[in-house]
Amino acid sequence: MKNEIEKILEERIMILDGAMGTMIQAYKFTEEDYRGERFKDFEILLKGNNDLLTLTQPEAIKEIHKKYLAAGADIIETNTFSGTTIAMADYAMEDLVYELNFESARLAREAADEFTEKEPHKPRFVAGSMGPTNKTASMSPDVNDPGFRAVTFDELRAAYKQQAEALLDGGADILLVETVFDTLNAKAGLFAIEEIKEERGIDIPVMLSGTITDASGRTLSGQTAEAFLISVSHIPLLTVGFNCALGANLLQPHLEAIAPKTDLGISAHPNAGLPNAFGEYDETPEQMGAQIEAYMKRNLVNIVGGCCGTTPEHISVIAEIAAKYQPRQIQSLVK
Repeated sequence: MKNEIEKILEERIMILDGAMGTMIQAYKFTEEDYRGERFKDFEILLKGNNDLLTLTQPEAIKEIHKKYLAAGADIIETNTFSGTTIAMADYAMEDLVYELNFESARLAREAADEFTEKEPHKPRFVAGSMGPTNKTASMSPDVNDPGFRAVTFDELRAAYKQQAEALLDGGADILLVETVFDTLNAKAGLFAIEEIKEERGIDIPVMLSGTITDASGRTLSGQTAEAFLISVSHIPLLTVGFNCALGANLLQPHLEAIAPKTDLGISAHPNAGLPNAFGEYDETPEQMGAQIEAYMKRNLVNIVGGCCGTTPEHISVIAEIAAKYQPRQIQSLVK
């Protein structure tokens, strides 16, 4: 599978899907919808636990995948952004983590295979989404105790390993460690993946995507784009890049900072602009597409998609634009 993906990356820019959360919001699911029959008597509120919808509203999740595939996505992400024991502790659902990840990967796999069967010339792939968790290993959440840590590296490693194993068992082709605001968290995930690769004797394509949180051009844990790249350069990755937090135009300088300095592929899936006063994203597919076209004109990306606020309409426009451009050459793939 890794060889097949690498071959495609040599031929063209690949398209990642858009926002799962944005699409879920359009369904306007109620608390009862989130619970379904299985969790109708669960002791705490579950609305907002989007990963749980894989089990309680699987047809909706699969429909979202299909909409992105129909829009031109080569790669769809599993509905597992919060699928670790650490993040699921908020809902007292740690025991469901393996099932949530396995079933999410299986649903995405089914959708991807349907489209590959219809269009064998355009194979579709599943990326297991591994979010940053809701804790940070580098910083204290307590301003009065700067030495305190809410989570340890080993706790993160174990949580990520369980998630990654379930995603692979469910049929994921790629593991995407994304929205990285703390590189130490990401390193725990990447270490866990390396353990799995060694234990299973497999070579898993890994995408790593950080997030620049504000105009300072740094991640939440304080790294510049270039520092982020350097700090993960020892890990065998398919791509490194950025997503979320910023719109496409604001993300461009950070892609420009890393693209000349790495032999790896570069990925980007920015937001549809910045949120308005109501937390909504107003950037149209055409507006976002024009900004992302600038990436391609400057030969900055190998995989591109969308994050918060993006829809299948955004991905369709991005895919049409990408088809007009040659891919950025990935030196690590040059024989």
